[in-house]
Amino acid sequence: MKSLLSLLLLVCSFSLSAQPPADFRYQTGDLLFQDLDCGDLCDAIETVTPEWEGKRFSHLGLVYVAGDSVYVIEAIGKDVHITSIVSFLQRQLDSQQRPKVVVGRLKESYKHLNAKAVGFALKQLGKPYDEDFIYDNGKYYCSELVYDAFKEANNGNPFFHLYPMTFKQPGTNKTFPAWKTYFKARSTKIPEGKPGCNPASILLNNNVKVIAAFY
Repeated sequence: MKSLLSLLLLVCSFSLSAQPPADFRYQTGDLLFQDLDCGDLCDAIETVTPEWEGKRFSHLGLVYVAGDSVYVIEAIGKDVHITSIVSFLQRQLDSQQRPKVVVGRLKESYKHLNAKAVGFALKQLGKPYDEDFIYDNGKYYCSELVYDAFKEANNGNPFFHLYPMTFKQPGTNKTFPAWKTYFKARSTKIPEGKPGCNPASILLNNNVKVIAAFY
């Protein structure tokens, strides 16, 4: 009985830790920036991307509100799919059981883009995950999906920006060993210098403001 009670308390505290502040409400089009601890690849991504208040991010999802339910459209795993907000938040917690997530929102003058961006993202459900990290190849990695969604919403004009991607260790000309292994296993060339985007490049865009940080 004592062990069962302890387990119930742990489950309750885990669930509550993934809840936003009482006065916070998600909106369709909100951007969820997540610090995933997926090993060497996530570490490599975060090492070469800018920080936000000491935090680094390796994943990004797009909020979709339907009635009283909140979902996240994301490109992760095998494809583009919808995830419940609770599952998304509980995916990665810090040492204090807080979701390692920061919420961004477009500035007021651009909010009219949100619904159309989400509509585009919903049409991409089932598209394969872009394991080659090549822009515009019919597949999507997380920030690429968000980039295209808001480009479509902005009448085909880029809303965010693409930058030359790097898979090299900062200050050197050496590719991260984890990326060498990754692309060798796929028998594909490392897309060094090819155009791309990452969660931090979208978070730090002048048209995005951080409205909540859960950790």
